[in-house]
Amino acid sequence: MGKLKPEDIALNTSIALRIKELRIKANPNQSKFADKHFIDRQIVSRWENINDKRGVSIHTINRFCKMVNISLKEFFDSDLFLG
Repeated sequence: MGKLKPEDIALNTSIALRIKELRIKANPNQSKFADKHFIDRQIVSRWENINDKRGVSIHTINRFCKMVNISLKEFFDSDLFLG
């Protein structure tokens, strides 16, 4: 994998922060959120990790949106994605 550009890093960071923000609204406890959705807590932790170079795929974002009952449009409708 090539080196990420600054704008790619910024997008990965915004996505991770948005996942964390929405997950906290749904359930402040990462482990309980994971248990409720039958996933490993470490997966949730990786999604929220701003230093993860892999980022999160659009498929994972869509899956997360279903977990918190929002659309992809609602996910990206945040000040985190401005500019």
